[in-house]
Amino acid sequence: MNAAQQGLPDQPDSVAGHVVDVVQGTVTPGVLHIIKGRIAQFEPRADVPQRYLIPGFIDAHIHVESTMLPPAEFARWAVVQGTVATVSDPHEIANVLGVAGVEYMIAEAARRPPFTILFGAPSCVPATAFETSGAVLDAEAVQQLLSRPEIGYLSEVMNVPGVLNDDPDLLAKLRAARRAGKPIDGHAPGFRGEAVMRYAAAGVSTDHECTTLEEARDRLAAGMWVLIREGSAAKDFDALAPLLFEAPEHLMFCSDDKHPNDLLVGHINSIAARAVALGADPIAVLRIACLNPARHYGIDTGLLRPGDRASFVVVDDLLQFRPLATYLDGTCAAREGQPLWSYLAPETPNVFRSCKLTPSSLRLSASRDATLRVIEAYDGKLITGERLFSNAKTGRDGTLQADTARDLLKIAVVNRYTEADPAVALVHGFGLKRGAIASSVAHDSHNVVAVGADDESLLAAIGAVVGVGGGVAVARSPQEVDCLELPIAGLMAAGRGDAVAARYEELDRAANALGSRLRSPLMTLSFMALPVIPRLKLSDKGLFDGEAFAFTTLEIAPDDEPALE
Repeated sequence: MNAAQQGLPDQPDSVAGHVVDVVQGTVTPGVLHIIKGRIAQFEPRADVPQRYLIPGFIDAHIHVESTMLPPAEFARWAVVQGTVATVSDPHEIANVLGVAGVEYMIAEAARRPPFTILFGAPSCVPATAFETSGAVLDAEAVQQLLSRPEIGYLSEVMNVPGVLNDDPDLLAKLRAARRAGKPIDGHAPGFRGEAVMRYAAAGVSTDHECTTLEEARDRLAAGMWVLIREGSAAKDFDALAPLLFEAPEHLMFCSDDKHPNDLLVGHINSIAARAVALGADPIAVLRIACLNPARHYGIDTGLLRPGDRASFVVVDDLLQFRPLATYLDGTCAAREGQPLWSYLAPETPNVFRSCKLTPSSLRLSASRDATLRVIEAYDGKLITGERLFSNAKTGRDGTLQADTARDLLKIAVVNRYTEADPAVALVHGFGLKRGAIASSVAHDSHNVVAVGADDESLLAAIGAVVGVGGGVAVARSPQEVDCLELPIAGLMAAGRGDAVAARYEELDRAANALGSRLRSPLMTLSFMALPVIPRLKLSDKGLFDGEAFAFTTLEIAPDDEPALE
């Protein structure tokens, strides 16, 4: 029996089922009576269908841009998974277009009421001074954004050293958020102990970057909220799952970065189902997924009480949380895996001034028999490592070449905002045996990042992305390149979400067919240029050590006594 057959019309006067009150912690059979988009009355009644009415899910931290869909189209597909609101940091597009990018996101989201996207004021644009971005948001710009009603918080404060060392501009942004009475989000991977206490004392209230229980417990001890993240690249649920039983009242769920093909499979509902499968109480899980973010960020989505907005999800059970239908203000927005909203074509603002490359642009040299510092990419992680290699493969001219036998590939980052030579280094972990992959989704400044098994394929993949003003490309060979165009700031597609997801899925599979062992090679690629996530990354300005927070060299000093490979 489908949802319509179970008596779930598009604009009901009432909906019957087992109503979950996450505040009181009860499940009561009855009928919700709806008038003008709000719950007028709850009538207890025994003879109701075997289905559950729960508050809508809230993603407590996501970059909508990472879904490669503009806000209106993202909302159209998020409701299919029972999501009714998100806490969304627009710093991806802000790094490209500045305040105008944030305004674009706000305007796009406004086309899809009553889905709630609570935007933040990006605190770190650019994330560091060690990369080239398309814009800079200083304290004055952030303060002006915080004065807007659509801006509900200060977005993730990635410059932890700036907080700990009293950076004046950053502290001014924190003061502005506190004066506005708006929460401050954190981002402090790897920091422990007293540093976390000082970070929290500055007003930072959350962190979604915990990858170990020890990190998470430090945040809890400092009075912070821990956001358990399970996205397309960063998957921390398994590591942090014990917190479901230790401190559920201080947790939220988030995806951070969710690519379009994954969004169509599941969202916060999938994380909630995994939590229940581990033995967590369903009511406690729904509080984490629905109640905690609503209260922390002041989001009015409704909690199934008289007077609340009639925004809720109808699910089969409290195990899988499979949405039969999602209602927003009393109107059905999705049913049985399909959106009921129509597609809205977006505007496509962009900036792309990247230069053309030649084969000599990708040359990489090192001393004979040098020990080389190589980026180590990990599956399902944003963090990277440092791996040391000797006896690198060289060409006839003495320059370094990719060595697919040892999974030692070239990585390049090309400045998209001004003409400049690309930065080139080596990476291990992608596993390509041939071809190359490239993307203008390269957190956080979104220059063009590419990894390849040979220089010719690298040039072809980069050229495809540059040629369309931003996109994701897979070069099976220098002559055979497929590309998903991202005309909105080089970050988002303009098409229908299901078509974008299918195309992205094709490209991810194509990257795997080239030999990559990563579950999501294109997502992993997009984080190889992010210097605020340790350890070793490549920005458009060079190889960067995220632990020392300084540039480093390809060749390692002889006195470091490395373990060679």
